Amino acid sequence: MPIEIDIAHVARLARLALTPDELDRYRSQLAVILDHAARVQAVDTTGLAPTAHPLGLSNVFRPDEVRPPLDVDEVLSQAPSARDGYFEVPPALEGA
Repeated sequence: MPIEIDIAHVARLARLALTPDELDRYRSQLAVILDHAARVQAVDTTGLAPTAHPLGLSNVFRPDEVRPPLDVDEVLSQAPSARDGYFEVPPALEGA
């Protein structure tokens, strides 16, 4: 079931200046694409579960484990600058 689309109108809407040869080429390419989409849509999927991905996906992250936190004094000893138990960083906005 061929679908007719006015390629020149679509090109105008997209503000594309296409030559007559380009219009013919895009018309034939679009016809092939729409024909393929129609064939895919015609496939009988009765009894198939809907999927978002063709392959089964699994979580590749390790499980969460509760561990003691890092020692604050040890972490701050590695910082270039620390004050009152916090990292000291330059201001993000000068003059603020």
